[in-house]
Amino acid sequence: MVEFYLQSSHDFEWLKQMGEVFCVFDQQDSGNISFGVQKDGQKYFVKYAGAQPMEFSGNKEDAVDRLIQAVSVYESLKHPHLIKLLDHFSVKNGYVLVFDWFDGECLHSHWSFGGKAKYNNPMSPYYRFKRLDTEKRLKALDAIYNFHNHVEANKYVAVDFYDGSILYNFQKDEIKLCDIDFYRKKPAINDIGTYFWGSTRLKSPEEYELGAPIDSKTNVFNLGAMAFCLLGGELDRSFSKWEANLGLYEVAMKAVEEDRMRRYATVEAFYEAWKFKKEAFTKTVGKGVKE
Repeated sequence: MVEFYLQSSHDFEWLKQMGEVFCVFDQQDSGNISFGVQKDGQKYFVKYAGAQPMEFSGNKEDAVDRLIQAVSVYESLKHPHLIKLLDHFSVKNGYVLVFDWFDGECLHSHWSFGGKAKYNNPMSPYYRFKRLDTEKRLKALDAIYNFHNHVEANKYVAVDFYDGSILYNFQKDEIKLCDIDFYRKKPAINDIGTYFWGSTRLKSPEEYELGAPIDSKTNVFNLGAMAFCLLGGELDRSFSKWEANLGLYEVAMKAVEEDRMRRYATVEAFYEAWKFKKEAFTKTVGKGVKE
């Protein structure tokens, strides 16, 4: 039996037919509440909008609309590194998305390791990931970049991508991306302003500016910032905190230029530069070289 809390009572009768609930994620500010469900030996991840979670201050009807709109995003961006959408349907008071379950841990599990615990608690998934060898983290970044190259090729832009979108299986060293609900078809703009979706640790300058374009250069910034999250000192982007070579550092630094015109023009161009410098780095691994 699992417990979760809402701002008001809600009918979850539909959930009983999904199987046995073995975990719940009820501390999201998106308006969604999600469940781990098992039925006939299979596990599923069930995302629902229509209730009023404790951390949600918005309109639940808006959350329902966003979840419905997310269906086409998952269907358009199917990829080996993205969790697989299996089904979706309407229920009495909301909407349901059903995904294949992935045995991974979220790198930004704020419900269990909030604040400093994310960085300091040895049980925190982010803490443990940062202590993997550099090659494993580079492999994870490659999966992230490969997927976003696919996003760009399909004329979408990433919105609200951060380490909470990353699931990592520490036993198999496998990664999956999740929670791409806010990704948009091109062309896209910042229609919110300062509080545009995203983490302050990864947002580009245009993601604070009302009416600014949200495009490939924006995503280049996001992906470069992610490199500093997983290989460096996060917002401290000094080379002393960097755990790969100078070549990869320079690629990441160009990606996070404040001036859009100084960044790589596309995710593809960034990814190609990254792969070239990564190949040079992997040849020096084991030789103690941080050139």
